Amino acid sequence: MARQLAGRFISLIPILLGVSVLVFLLVRLIPGDPVVALLGMEATPEAIAALRARYALDQPWPVQYLAWLGRLLTGDFGRSIQSGREVFPLLMDALLPTLWLSLAATVVSLLIAIPTGVVAATRRDSIADYAASLLSLFGLSMPSFWIGVLLILMFSIHLPILPASGYVSPGEDFGRFLAHLVLPAITLGTALAAAIMRMTRSTMLEVLQADYVRTARAKGMPRRTVIWTHAFSNAQIPIITLIGIQFGQVLGGVVITETIFSWPGIGKLTVDAIFARDYPVVQGAVLLTAALFVLINLVTDIVYTLVDPRLRVS
Repeated sequence: MARQLAGRFISLIPILLGVSVLVFLLVRLIPGDPVVALLGMEATPEAIAALRARYALDQPWPVQYLAWLGRLLTGDFGRSIQSGREVFPLLMDALLPTLWLSLAATVVSLLIAIPTGVVAATRRDSIADYAASLLSLFGLSMPSFWIGVLLILMFSIHLPILPASGYVSPGEDFGRFLAHLVLPAITLGTALAAAIMRMTRSTMLEVLQADYVRTARAKGMPRRTVIWTHAFSNAQIPIITLIGIQFGQVLGGVVITETIFSWPGIGKLTVDAIFARDYPVVQGAVLLTAALFVLINLVTDIVYTLVDPRLRVS
């Protein structure tokens, strides 16, 4: 197991290196000039040249990349062109709200998807099955920005019971933190719930046809025990795989949700940095998101071994 983990960690290095090259090149293909965006169109050529030299933007791209990569290896993400602050503290300030939102969205999706998928599988071709399929189709088809706007109209304008935007730290006021978290978590968790529900249903349908499940039923075991202990416990691997992939996608796909609800996370920070042509912030945010995505997949592999003893290596 230790050798497997070591091998996976080593394999992360070329992945993150490739991501760093791509994000460096793509950021510089964004139309506009970060120096002009900061100083304005009325800036003098001398001021523009001085700022370019300060951030090494006057150097060739390969030189800029190697210098940035060298700083990254020492833990230095550079400084924001817009604010002058170090990028790493900016990312850490935005990371915690994004993690709260991603975890809440995942919890919401599991609370909806797992029971619904199991009920749909155990009551195949019933009204409950058709209703679950319709709900999953709705969740997969509706854009997250449309769901977010709809929730704001319903629960913040027509029924003003939840705030439409903003963020409050849980340490400052936990009740207000939860109130601000509800709508973005539901918005982000809807599509995730739909995908997990469909996977749960299809996996449970396959497992329910297995011989050991029929044997458990023939022995007269309670229906709840057959479904949740024998069937669902053996259907978890594909579901865990999807949850791990989807959680990583949630971390990278919070841009729209955080923008709609003014949630100060990585997504909103990245959007603001793109509009400002703030290269160091965009590069750091994308690289951090990619690293988290890869680490989540590694954690998913570890969970496999905890759930299924057959995957454990002595």
